Amino acid sequence: MDAFYASVEQRDNPELRNKPLAVGGSRQRGVVAAASYEARQYGVRSAMASSIALRKCPDLLFVKPRFDVYKAVSSQIRAIFARYTDLIEPLSLDEAYLDVTDTLPVNSSATQIAQLIKEQIKEETLLTASAGVSYNKFLAKLASDYRKPDGLYVIKPHQGPGFVEGLKVGQFHGIGRVTAGKMNQLGIYTGLDLREQTEAFLTRHFGKVGFHYYSIARAIDHRPVTPNRIRKSVGSENTFADDLMDQAQLIDQLLPLVDSVWSYCERTSVRGRTLTLKVKYADFEQITRSRTALNLLSSKTTLMQIAADLLETLFPLPKGIRLLGVSLSNLHPGERPENGQLTLDL
Repeated sequence: MDAFYASVEQRDNPELRNKPLAVGGSRQRGVVAAASYEARQYGVRSAMASSIALRKCPDLLFVKPRFDVYKAVSSQIRAIFARYTDLIEPLSLDEAYLDVTDTLPVNSSATQIAQLIKEQIKEETLLTASAGVSYNKFLAKLASDYRKPDGLYVIKPHQGPGFVEGLKVGQFHGIGRVTAGKMNQLGIYTGLDLREQTEAFLTRHFGKVGFHYYSIARAIDHRPVTPNRIRKSVGSENTFADDLMDQAQLIDQLLPLVDSVWSYCERTSVRGRTLTLKVKYADFEQITRSRTALNLLSSKTTLMQIAADLLETLFPLPKGIRLLGVSLSNLHPGERPENGQLTLDL
């Protein structure tokens, strides 16, 4: 979907249309969750601090997110997807992979299906979507970003390697800013540069993921579209109105974060082994601290104790804290029998 959260807000409120808009926190302390295309022209992007976004665009309008509305629209869109295939792998509320290999009607194509989906999304939600069509997930993702907004781009099998070699490595889905910087230090700037590296070289510098980089530089990606992917982590975070340095105040701020994580655990019967504390300081430096238990963490009290212990390791603080986050990973699905104990089917 194109600027999904912001587009929903502009659809539902005519006064916001054709204006630079940010969905997210307060103008002073929050973070941009989504930016309209009018705001992006000023350099405003998602995950940007609201204060920085406001400096880039003084006329920027802020609205609070309405996740219940976004989820409802997302359900509408997924229902449209389901008219064409059962192989749907959601990435987020506004993005998914679809595999239509085995459901193509006679004399039809994936490109035609993508066009139909775009038209039906527009007709039924009044929103625009961009689609990428190709023979694997990596290329389809790149193609979906290539002609935004309201785009449809196709990468055919004979075009794949040439398309990849002309991109900067920072444009590769899955290669973030830090990894791209490391590649640049190694003299790797483009897909062509990446393709010229041996598998041994990439594995030596990037570990197991080096093989993935070796493959995608050649436009190879054998990952299947996987419906109902297992969630890897659950977390919650909060940006404070003022920077905090007092330990007692920060402990108090951990409570609702742990409550939110544990609420998910209770609803789903999922448990995890690794708890991670995320800290963002007043100058936006970000650090994490984690602890992994031998056994599954089985109570909210345990989560809170570990989170507090991790926080304590940071004192005395070098500077104020503007954000705290708590997440649980190494998740294991289970079911809760009548005696309240967690049973795992491993």
